[in-house]
Amino acid sequence: MPRPLHIACLQTRPMPDMISAIAEAMPLAEAAVGAGADIIFLPEYCGGLVSDGQRIRPPSAPEATHPVLAAFQAFAAERNVWVNVGSIAVDGPQGRIINRGYMIDGGGQVTGRYDKIHLFDVDLADGAVYRESDTVEPGSRAVVHDTKFGKIGHTICYDLRFPGLFRDLAQSGAELICCPSAFTKLTGEAHWHVLNRARAIENTCYIVSACAVGPIPGGGESYGHSLVVSPWGEVLADGVDIPGVVHAQLDLDKVAETAARIPSLTHDRSYILNAAADRSVA
Repeated sequence: MPRPLHIACLQTRPMPDMISAIAEAMPLAEAAVGAGADIIFLPEYCGGLVSDGQRIRPPSAPEATHPVLAAFQAFAAERNVWVNVGSIAVDGPQGRIINRGYMIDGGGQVTGRYDKIHLFDVDLADGAVYRESDTVEPGSRAVVHDTKFGKIGHTICYDLRFPGLFRDLAQSGAELICCPSAFTKLTGEAHWHVLNRARAIENTCYIVSACAVGPIPGGGESYGHSLVVSPWGEVLADGVDIPGVVHAQLDLDKVAETAARIPSLTHDRSYILNAAADRSVA
């Protein structure tokens, strides 16, 4: 029997402060609910994103008083809609921040948190240098959210390049894995679609990746192209390169159907990695 789910990705622009980030996202959230979305997905650093040379310096606040988290908790409760706050910057230890995502239920309660594990420390071909680890404290725990719709794994942006994390989430029951992002335009043009489709195909699950779009205050640019990919690897929705709402109608029963066709999640085998040939066997 079909398990329908109407999801919406909010493709927002990177904003320099929390107030403008809320003002950017809320009209899109209202439009998504007005169109019937059951759950809304926001991008990485949807509470604001600023760069300072090679350092990422998003505006941050303590979780207990974070204006963006509070705004979306109130919105979820008022509209009776689930909200995945892709990530916001939360004050962490020793003056550092935590790149933390949240799941909020239809009553406005936080039901789960995920701290980004893999940090974006790269030197790009265009000369851009990013050192997320200069300011961000990495997470250490993979997370699957239990929702009334099904199990949803949570990853963030650079995590997309680490297939082992996605496999662990899928093998732990995730039927949908979200990857909220502020993917750079350069790497997005080269790898974004391929990586999202690969993670869906490998794990026979839906991938939902809300991505910020447009220039980042202080330098850099986010790619956009928020994606919804089916367990078979089909792109169901693509937000292209403008702000807006990306809708998709999912059937979570397709996850089990696809896994029955190609049950690769149950076929992992242990092995020994040996660089030299084993000459002990004649």
